[in-house]
Amino acid sequence: MAPRGSQRTVNKIVAENRKARFNYEIIDTYEAGLALTGTEVKSLREGKANIAESYASDEGNEIWLINSYLPEYLQANRFNHAPRRNRKLLLNKREIGRLRVGINREGMTLVPLKIYFNEKGRAKLELALAKGKKLHDKRETSKERDWNRQKQRLLKTGG
Repeated sequence: MAPRGSQRTVNKIVAENRKARFNYEIIDTYEAGLALTGTEVKSLREGKANIAESYASDEGNEIWLINSYLPEYLQANRFNHAPRRNRKLLLNKREIGRLRVGINREGMTLVPLKIYFNEKGRAKLELALAKGKKLHDKRETSKERDWNRQKQRLLKTGG
């Protein structure tokens, strides 16, 4: 039997929001825990979650992850969870305060970037305080990315 520590994978990314960095200018990132049920954790470990259309919202004194999709765990039978339920994010008061200031005063958005399992096997969410990009900003980002790719090709071939 293998020792317990070797069974866990280090920072296994389960779901990633790839469009977030294209659609938003990331100002600051936070690591938040997720309040999940047992079947949600098992479903996450299968790696079929989707956070592409989700966002985080401030309700009361808590931050909630809204519209994230964790499919039902097939072996759970009648004890399953709702796939699109709102999930509470576990942050400390100081972090919640900073996020609320960013949302209310500065008009920013809370965007989930990725869900992963840390070294201890806990499900974590990387949350970003972000500002939406305008269309011209997105074009500028694309141009810059293309130019950097061309520079790399030119340097590789010797110019």
